[in-house]
Amino acid sequence: MSDVHTGDPRDDRTEDQLLTRLEQAASSAEPDVLRDALRWAIEELMEADVTAQLGAAPHERTPERTGYRNGYRLRPFDSRMGALELATAKTRTGSYFPDWLAESRRRAERALVAVIQEAYVKGVSTRKVDDLVRAMGASGVSRSEVSRLVGELDADLAAFRERSLAGIRYPYVWLDAQYEKVREGGRVTNTAFLVAIAVNERGEREVIGCTVAAAESEASWTGFLRSLVACGLTSVRLAVSDAHQGVKAAVASTLEGAVWQPCRVPLLRDLPVHVPRHAASMVAAFVRTVFTQPDEPSARA
Repeated sequence: MSDVHTGDPRDDRTEDQLLTRLEQAASSAEPDVLRDALRWAIEELMEADVTAQLGAAPHERTPERTGYRNGYRLRPFDSRMGALELATAKTRTGSYFPDWLAESRRRAERALVAVIQEAYVKGVSTRKVDDLVRAMGASGVSRSEVSRLVGELDADLAAFRERSLAGIRYPYVWLDAQYEKVREGGRVTNTAFLVAIAVNERGEREVIGCTVAAAESEASWTGFLRSLVACGLTSVRLAVSDAHQGVKAAVASTLEGAVWQPCRVPLLRDLPVHVPRHAASMVAAFVRTVFTQPDEPSARA
């Protein structure tokens, strides 16, 4: 990822084409953002690798240049997220395919996915990315290059969060939050990561939205749910979450017609507080049988 020439107009992947693909992914009902981000990150690493091997970026004139590119070819790459087609540079003399990807692709893939996820939630330092790239056998990365790559990734994830949800019914929605340490303004603070997972009318589960907030409060949940409604979220019949009062109030004020239901996990965790210690396991086992009943009358009985 070091010293990649950002103004490189590839023959088969121009900037306009990339923007078009991003717009198409944003308007899709099921965009695979992480898969696209993995492909993009691998291609960026390979491009930097070729630049280091040839001694110059595309269209750059330097005394250190030792060779020239000769277009790109698509190479298949099997990942845990499905098959990817990677645009791999061809050189006029010899051939190029990265050893760090061919020999240890599973390790490289896991590391890249981890960095992509951590870059969004926590932020990735220059040193961490540089250590990762060198550990995979590629060249290092500069501070400015990290800023550029993370900035592009942030734009992709913003497109995912703001994509249209219109045209699909999501009758069931789960809401949850977890706290992550985030570096902001030179300080490390605990920040709430809010996420909404829904089941659509076809019975498929998907993440429909996520955001970062200063704290898990009624105001943050209300703002998050309003953003989902603005993107086209409708027809919610049931919203499930823990017993946070802010979530309950936000659901009542933003999701018209939706019924709120507490998640059973916090309920089971809370049971031991209300019964004698020697009976806690027996009561918990009995309550679990309620959720396995085939219908409502059996559950109530």
